[in-house]
Amino acid sequence: LKFWLPVARLPLAAAARGRPGCHPRRSEGASPRQTGTLLAAEMSIKLRELIRSIRACKTAAEERAVIARECALIRTAFKEDDNQFRHRNVAKLLFIHMMGYPTHFGQMECLKLIASNKFPEKRVGYLGLTQLLDENTEVLMLVTNSIKNDMVHENQYVNGLALCALGNIASSEMCRALAREVEKMMSSTNPYIRKKAALCAMRIVRKVEEIEDKFNGRVAPLLEDRNHGVLIAGCSLLTTLLELNKDYVVDFRRHIPTLVRSLRNMVTSGYTNAAEYDIAGITDPFLQAKILRLLRLLGTNNVDASDEMNDILAQVATNTEGTKNTGNAILYECVLTIMSIEAESGLRVLGINILGRFLLSRDNNIRYVALATLQRVVNVDLKAVQRHRATIIDCLKDSDISIRKRALDVAYALVNEENIKNMTKELLNYLLVADTDFKEELCSRICMAVEKYSPNRRWQLDTLIKVMCLGGNYVKEPQREKFCRVVASTPELHAYTVIKLYCNMKESLSQEALVHVGVWCLGEFGDHLVSGRAVGPDNQPILVTPGEVLDLLQDVTRKPPNPDKASLTHSLVASALIKLVTRCPSEFDRIRKALRRFECSLNVDLQQRSCEFLELLESDWDKSRAGILDRMPVPERDIAGAESRDVGDSSIDEVHPSAGG
Repeated sequence: LKFWLPVARLPLAAAARGRPGCHPRRSEGASPRQTGTLLAAEMSIKLRELIRSIRACKTAAEERAVIARECALIRTAFKEDDNQFRHRNVAKLLFIHMMGYPTHFGQMECLKLIASNKFPEKRVGYLGLTQLLDENTEVLMLVTNSIKNDMVHENQYVNGLALCALGNIASSEMCRALAREVEKMMSSTNPYIRKKAALCAMRIVRKVEEIEDKFNGRVAPLLEDRNHGVLIAGCSLLTTLLELNKDYVVDFRRHIPTLVRSLRNMVTSGYTNAAEYDIAGITDPFLQAKILRLLRLLGTNNVDASDEMNDILAQVATNTEGTKNTGNAILYECVLTIMSIEAESGLRVLGINILGRFLLSRDNNIRYVALATLQRVVNVDLKAVQRHRATIIDCLKDSDISIRKRALDVAYALVNEENIKNMTKELLNYLLVADTDFKEELCSRICMAVEKYSPNRRWQLDTLIKVMCLGGNYVKEPQREKFCRVVASTPELHAYTVIKLYCNMKESLSQEALVHVGVWCLGEFGDHLVSGRAVGPDNQPILVTPGEVLDLLQDVTRKPPNPDKASLTHSLVASALIKLVTRCPSEFDRIRKALRRFECSLNVDLQQRSCEFLELLESDWDKSRAGILDRMPVPERDIAGAESRDVGDSSIDEVHPSAGG
């Protein structure tokens, strides 16, 4: 009585609101147990009321307060071993768990609900088990015996709950302990149980390697079952077995006729149960997709197995309507299967034409899937994919950045020795209008394609110069270095390249890559530019004075293409100036004056470099200066690479007016 007296003085309404330290008044004449029941009834609100109160919160802090208060009440109910509202409290914990709040204190209550004889409580317990626990939870092993008992329960839905839980969160120890029961249930006369057992077997073979062959003998009856649920579960189990162990493929190829027959029945318009499984005019698309994936695994690298599938694949590809997403999903799986097996050439063309139709769709998701698939199959049948080249190039102009990137990947994969000129022309045209954030990758792909497939050195250098003229600010440093190595290793094109770069730099100094490689070439091969030996397209000598070369370098110094990298540009100009001492000796004093401007640079490297270059101009270095400032030696590997490719025509076909004779 002394214990209950203080409690009797506290208001019941305060406890109902869940205030800390408040407890409801015990009714007169009520026992302690009855009082606990009344307390639980007052404290336990329904799930919908909890959801309503959470949705009414206007701030995150208010939501956290509601959740904390409810969790405290639920903990109290768990401590008092409240059986009446345990399932309601676990259901509320599931909602709280979905919102991201900790609910580990309710794990043991899930196990208690599973042991209950009432189906509603058992169902909530299994749902909580699969959501609040995982295979690494220590208390999971405590439920093994309950699951085993439920697997032999007379109610099929209780069997299904046990199998679902085992298939979702079973640990390897649980799989070993219950594998025999699962195997027995795969032979059940109830298709509902067979389906659940087959899906549970997938979990077991993934978790326990030593018993993966335990279910091999059970696959054939599943694939011959008329129930679509059992059939799709059997296909999933067989797919899992083949992915885990490729050696099983040879043995399971005997089931190809069964799978082909099932697929043909669904594709045929007079199928008996078509209305039962119809989705948007397609008979059971989920099962069709699953069978197509399984055929893909069974037919890979085997001509005989592929021959058995050719007819049905052609039938699916021809008869499936692609106006809705359901049909497109089937066609997509069909195309992947066709391109993965040893299919006939005509069937492959049919598959790639389906992808071509996907490219014309207005749905960006379908177009993206088509481009991704084309990239995977381009090496299987390049000629068939080449027919859709124009459509792929058009995708480069799409407003969706993901489609543009995927289209660029496919376009790059289509480039070869035969179409390198046409493809490069298309990509250069697109470079003119491409978005800024897309130009860097586009320039990189063009440079890689040109380096790999260019017919001769002349065309390679011309194309790279065009790239630098159009998108020089987006050409990466490694690509610039490769250009310089190509020029250095091709002596026949030294004069042609330096004149072409000089003319383009006279037109514009806004492209960083063009300016940097141009300044480097002026320093290395400036003697070809000022010698007067080069002849233009009208057979007139190309005359460029040393003063004009120095004027151009002065313009670069005064207005670098990228002010943020001005020190790098000035360093290249300084190196070019010191090289021109031996190429343009008449401008010796002007070069010295230009180098002195860099002596006080804030950039330490440029300052040191200019001081060393000025030292080289002293009379003490007159004898050795020519050798020091000679052209950079070319690595032997670059020389070998140059010899392996035709140089091309080295005549100059166009000249800037300021460089004319």
